Amino acid sequence: MSKNNNIGIIGFASIAKKAIIPAIKESQYFNLYAVATQKRNILEIIGNEYKCKVYTNYQDLIDDSFLNFVYIPLPNSLHYEWVKKSLLAKKHVLVEKSLACNLKEVTELNDIAKQNGCALIENFQFKKHSQLTEIIKLIDAKKIGDIRSIRSSFCFPPFADNDNIRLKRNLGGGALLDAGAYPLKLAQQVLGNKIEVSSAKLNYENKEVDIWGGGMISQKDGPLFLQFSFGFDHFYQCNVEIIGTTGKISTQRIFTAPPNYSVEILVETSNDKQIIVLLEENHFVSMLNYFYLCTENESLRNKEYKENILQALLIEQFLQKAHE
Repeated sequence: MSKNNNIGIIGFASIAKKAIIPAIKESQYFNLYAVATQKRNILEIIGNEYKCKVYTNYQDLIDDSFLNFVYIPLPNSLHYEWVKKSLLAKKHVLVEKSLACNLKEVTELNDIAKQNGCALIENFQFKKHSQLTEIIKLIDAKKIGDIRSIRSSFCFPPFADNDNIRLKRNLGGGALLDAGAYPLKLAQQVLGNKIEVSSAKLNYENKEVDIWGGGMISQKDGPLFLQFSFGFDHFYQCNVEIIGTTGKISTQRIFTAPPNYSVEILVETSNDKQIIVLLEENHFVSMLNYFYLCTENESLRNKEYKENILQALLIEQFLQKAHE
């Protein structure tokens, strides 16, 4: 495989180990070339298990001329620094959500990516699962008539450890950036890009970060809206429900369908109930493949730049409305 297909990982986070590295090995495009981690006690283990180079300094990985792609699963507060350094080195970047902690940072990173011809992709892998494609096809075919409302929830139980990075303000934690970001991204996929936050609520529960919340995204020039909820201390929810004039579409794993999971989409009308079963699919592989295609296609890169900005703008609007 060409050295141009070498990808490096900055930060050995759990999602990198459990999902992305297996997906890299399955992807047709990438070779796992290097991992940079500050966890010195596992350096040898990483090198032996994955047969890759290991760095203790993130900058050393970025400076390696034998890789052109970088995946960054660091805490949110570190995204801006290391995405920027990677883009300045003309590396294509796939970064975990949220891309950065505010609109100003995201705008600057997008500008650098454009100037250097680099892909900058926020890793919402559910966008590339056939589940979402099928739901949009059903909507467009008017299987449930005209859409009247959309509801989505992404919530999970409390974390087992109180030191979880998602609970640390200085690390860019909080339920909005971690969980609420998903339905915000979903709204773009189903409502289009002319949307805005029309209501927002955040609850802190005496913690240093927001723990749960909800709100509504509305079309600026249309009648549709998406109501959503998210949180860190809930009964697990990962769903979307689309109500139309003649029926309803719903599914229970819209954001996190595992690779070995057969998605079921329920389509209900007054006369019929249909369950559409999709084949097992690894959307982490699908996202990696799309990431590579973006590096080869300027129009795809531009599409992602626009999505990055809109996502950051929606988060900013949400925070403003929640604190009014």
